[in-house]
Amino acid sequence: MRARWLAMVAVALAVVLLAIAALGAPAARAPKEKPAKPPREISGGVVLIEIDGSINPATVEYIRDGLKVAVEQKAAALIIQMDTPGGLLESTKIIVKDLLASDVATVVYVAPGGSGAISAGVFVTMAGHVAAMAPGTNIGAAHPVAGGGEDIEGDMRQKVENFAASLSKTIAQERGRNAEWAEKAVRESVSITEREALELNVIDIVARDVSDLLAQLDGREVALDGERVVLRTAAAAVVAHEMNWRQRILNMIANPNLAYVLMALGMLGLYLEFYNPGLLFPGVFGLICLLLGLWATQVLPVNYTGLALLAAGVILMTAEVFTPSFGVLGLGGLIAFVLGSLFLFETPDSTIAVDRRLIGGIAATTGSAILLMGWLVLRAHRRQPASGAEGMVGEIGRVRRLLGGSRAKVFVHGEHWDAIVDGQVEEGDEVEVTAVEGLRVRVRPAPS
Repeated sequence: MRARWLAMVAVALAVVLLAIAALGAPAARAPKEKPAKPPREISGGVVLIEIDGSINPATVEYIRDGLKVAVEQKAAALIIQMDTPGGLLESTKIIVKDLLASDVATVVYVAPGGSGAISAGVFVTMAGHVAAMAPGTNIGAAHPVAGGGEDIEGDMRQKVENFAASLSKTIAQERGRNAEWAEKAVRESVSITEREALELNVIDIVARDVSDLLAQLDGREVALDGERVVLRTAAAAVVAHEMNWRQRILNMIANPNLAYVLMALGMLGLYLEFYNPGLLFPGVFGLICLLLGLWATQVLPVNYTGLALLAAGVILMTAEVFTPSFGVLGLGGLIAFVLGSLFLFETPDSTIAVDRRLIGGIAATTGSAILLMGWLVLRAHRRQPASGAEGMVGEIGRVRRLLGGSRAKVFVHGEHWDAIVDGQVEEGDEVEVTAVEGLRVRVRPAPS
């Protein structure tokens, strides 16, 4: 009993000692929170570039130049004012990558009123740090199509659609925008106005013009290279940066339909020059068109089998003119020309193609031109010669003097000739030339 009592006392004493130790120990200090670092402010001018047309390699180069100028000038932002019907998926991917990795704040502004960010324009708009639209504009319809506007066929359709949808969602999530709508814009080809885009968190600002845009940008925070920064643009000076001459030409000919027309005109011009050497203009014009068309192939995905079929078609149609084959070469050439046109831009990663109506028009025009040339050649072959020895045959002349036997002097074709007469004639009689034998003509009495 006593041992039990002593154990209880020992436990009670231990509890008291622990309590005293806890009360005497210094309280643990909570770590002090560091005050949040205020976001860095960026001020200065803004660089403005304007895209009015398709998204293509020239556009890529132009935007990269704009980013470079904005960094060199330490601008507060780069404003990309845009109105586009879409463009090449490969070029769009490059622009998106550049905008997401930009060292300067980027503002994509769909303007002026009546403009649109269609197809590829949706990806570019959402890739900017700030997305803005002017009143009376629209955005959407990002379903991928071929270059002529027709749907992509076969397995390629699903492949391209899935890629475009995932790219659209990724951009929207990266910029904190409506990823669900971004996917619908690709899969369902939906299109919305600027007010609907603002309500659905597709864009950030609706601005009347660039001045209004700068006023609304002032004080806005954006994430720039992992850091939050505040834009100060209320009094920013706007510096316009335009395309250079090379980019303008490339922007014009990067259209697959125009590139095809240039190559077709180039081949036709060279064909006319070969058919009738010395005309010069068709040859020079054709060479310029062909070189411009081939320059476009440097920035467009070209199927070289299609290009070879185009050239073979022109060669076969040309051979029909000089080597009549009752239409076999001409028909084969026309078929090769059409097939080459259809396959010209058909590659595994391509979504562009030449408009089928344009192919039909060019093929009909080219075929008609070559048929016309063939008819002219045939008519020229059948026509009686008008000059040279052959041109003398059938001419009517007059006997000037009889020289004895069957020899005489005749005046024919504006000249005096020694003649051999087949038949009886008198001086002053009319004779007809039947042949030219060296420096003499053979004649006979002219029909009455």
